[in-house]
This record gives sequence, C-alpha cells and structure tokens, in this order.
Amino acid sequence: MARKAAIIGGGVIGGGWAARFLLNGWDVAVFDPDPQAERKIGEVLANARAALPALSDVPLPPEGKITFCGTITEAVEGAEYIQESVSERLGLKHRVFAQIQQASHGVPIGSSTSGFKPSELQENAADPSVIFVAHPFNPVYLLPLAEVVPSAKSDAKVIENAKEILREIGMFPLHVRKEIDAHIADRFLEAVWREALWLVKDGVATTEEIDEAIRMGFGLRWGQMGLFETYRIAGGEAGMKHFLAQFGPCLTWPWTKLMDVPEFNDELVDLIAGQSDEQSGKYSIRELERIRDSNLIGFMRVLKDRNWGAGKVLKDHDKMLAARLPEPPKAEPMAMAHMQVLPGWIDYNGHMTESRYLFASSETSDNFLRLIGADMDYVAGGHSYYTAETHIMHLGEAKLGDRLTGSVQVLHADEKRLHVFIRITRGDEVVASLEQMLLHVDMKAGKTCPAAPEVLAKLMPIAEAHKALPMPKDAGRFCGQRK
Repeated sequence: MARKAAIIGGGVIGGGWAARFLLNGWDVAVFDPDPQAERKIGEVLANARAALPALSDVPLPPEGKITFCGTITEAVEGAEYIQESVSERLGLKHRVFAQIQQASHGVPIGSSTSGFKPSELQENAADPSVIFVAHPFNPVYLLPLAEVVPSAKSDAKVIENAKEILREIGMFPLHVRKEIDAHIADRFLEAVWREALWLVKDGVATTEEIDEAIRMGFGLRWGQMGLFETYRIAGGEAGMKHFLAQFGPCLTWPWTKLMDVPEFNDELVDLIAGQSDEQSGKYSIRELERIRDSNLIGFMRVLKDRNWGAGKVLKDHDKMLAARLPEPPKAEPMAMAHMQVLPGWIDYNGHMTESRYLFASSETSDNFLRLIGADMDYVAGGHSYYTAETHIMHLGEAKLGDRLTGSVQVLHADEKRLHVFIRITRGDEVVASLEQMLLHVDMKAGKTCPAAPEVLAKLMPIAEAHKALPMPKDAGRFCGQRK
C-alpha cells in the first residue's frame, strides 16, 4: 500500500510538492479552496512528468494517486507527512495548523514559508513539537534543496523522520541549526533583490541586463560551487585567506545600498514590470517553465556525471530507488532508463540524431550494470564490462519533447559475456532496438576474465528469468538482412 502525503495549499509551491511526492510513488491528498486548484496542479504535474524522470537513471516507482479533498480533515487523514503551502499570512497558517491537528496527531507538518520562523508558526498550536519549516525552491519537483528549520520546541525524532522522508523523495534537507527570519537562502536572494531594484530604479541597468550579468557569469559558478568555495578559488594558490585580505577592505566601500530600500511605489512597479514584459513577454509562463526545466535538467545531469553538488543528491536518490526494485526478477524486459528528447538531441531533420540513440542505449545498459553491481566503485577496483559489438535498428522517429523508455532483455549471460537486447520505446512504440555483446574485462591486464561472484549473483537470476521470454525477432540480424 502506497504511503500518503497531504498537501495543504495547491499553488505553485504546493503543486510542486504534490508532483514530487506523486512521482516518487506516494499517494497525495490535496486541499485548496481555489476552484481552479485541480487544473493548476494538473499543469504543474504535466511539467513534472516531463522533467523529473529525465534526472533519474533508475526507474521511478509507479506514480501514486492524487485526490482533491473538500476539507483539511479529509486530506490529512492517514497521512504520514503533511506539507502546508498556504499564503504567507501568519494568522492563516495558525488556523490551518489548528484544523490539521484536530485530525492528525504526531505527524510531521512542514511549512513552505519563506520568512516565518518555526517558533512563530508553533504559537498556540495543540502540538508545537511536530511543526517545523521545510522551505523548498521552485520548481519543487526538480530542485533538491529544502531548508529544514526546527525550534527549541521541536521533537528531534520528528525532525529526523521528516528529513529522511525528504531524502526518500530525492530532496536535500539542509538542517538550519538556528532559526532566523527568511532562513538562509532567501536572505541572500533578498540582498541581491534589493540591489537589483536600485540598479533598475537608478537607470544603471534593465531587468534583462541584470539577468544577463547573473546567468552569463557568477550564476553559473554558484550553481555548482556556491559562494565560499567559488571565492576560495578566486584567491588563487593562497586560497581563502588571500581572497579575504585582497577584497576584505571593499566591505567598507560604498559599493552597495544593501540596507537602503528604494521606495516601493507604482512608478517602480511599472518600470520593472514593463522591462520584464519587454524581456520575456513573448513566452507564456508555461513556456518559460518548460524552458527553465529543460535547462535545469541539462545542468543537473552534468553535475550528476561528476557526482558533484545537486548531482550527488540525484546519484544518491538513484541508489535508494535501485535498492527498492522488485525481487526476484520477473520474466519481462526491465525498464532501466527514462529520458526526454531535448533540443540538443535533434538533427537538421527535426528528429533525434543517431548519436543520441547510442546515448539512450548507453544510459539504459549503464543503469543495468549499476543494478547488478558493476558500478563506478566496481570500475575503480579494476573491472568492468566493455561493449564489444552493437547492432542498432531505427524503427521510428523520435522528436523534440518525446519521452522515451530504455528497457533491457538479457539474451544470454555467463561468467565473461553479457548479451542483451535493448528497446528504446515511446509509449508502446519501439523507435529503436539495439543488440549488444559485452565482455567482462580485467582492465589492468587488458583481457577478459570472470565477473565477481557478487555481480554474477545478481545477473544470473535475471538471465534465468529472461529465458522464458521469446527471442526478439530482430535479434541476431546483420546489416541489410531481411526479416
């Protein structure tokens, strides 16, 4: 039976939470009095379905069931985790917590609040020990950070349980040890936001020029190395101490207006909104969301390849998902990769280019090798499977945005050889098939050798189960051979 999460408040953030839980196999109950809530969350969920699986190299669990409830009581009944994402009004949040705790006892209640401290959220609560801050970032279904902020009244066991739940759905719970207004990340954003408002108001830069300064420069550095590690490198071989000695005196110079806020009036609103419309108005919000998601997938997959930053969170989540794959093996091809055809995958004909079919096959076979234990740790020990032969057949045309699944059927396996048939499918349609022969190799000796017993212990039961499958009609063909 699927675990249940309750989402109270179904706006952009609540919808993102719902998608994150659903796509990780949880059932989700949503309460939001907005009559458009189901439509809005449906649109967020559609974006999430197209994006989140592209980050995983292991099949996500079957999607949970979403239910839209008429009352908070109905939504939280039987929930193992509750996330509150209503408007940033403290009185409203207090009323919501009171209703939740009339029907739920001892269940973690995370709040998506950007600014309120947990001690403020807990005021007059029936059980303050289970209420805490779990502040995410948009899009919640892709970005892993959740700032988890307890107070002195929080139950440490509840907080640790909540952090583990967040890890299970692929998030990175950053435990903020001391409660403070706006937590950690939003304090940085507020500082940058204030400075940006002044630059626009004073006519120094437009909204587009400010965005270019970020995305063409320091934004790229921050995305993979943060603030302090970036500046450590900026100090050269002498490191952080040299950087501080060099730039520390600048702190006394009148560079910024950090503590001075421009008057927030209609003139400033019209100025910024007008520039923003000119900058991005040719795209709808949903189009901008999809562009953002595709860019984030690209960035995060690069980090994943290097096991760094947000990419390390993705790798750890894959390991967690792989550990839950059903046992024993079934007599059916194993779905091992979920992908989406991205802009960089398209050739001049508007179709997925040949090299990307090989990439899709590699993603699929690599995930299978990880499943049986032939992962990067195994390679570091001096052994690996090398692809000795590949035969690819192009059977359909994959186009931009298509969601693809890569599955593996083991045709034969022994101590040294692994013969597989890979299907790349779009729904029920096979758009390409690849037959591969892989050899197990002692990398130092440069020759074949038997695979490790622990690898064979995982591989051979799969091979045995797949003996019951019919031989694919295209297996064993050579180029140009008739069917």
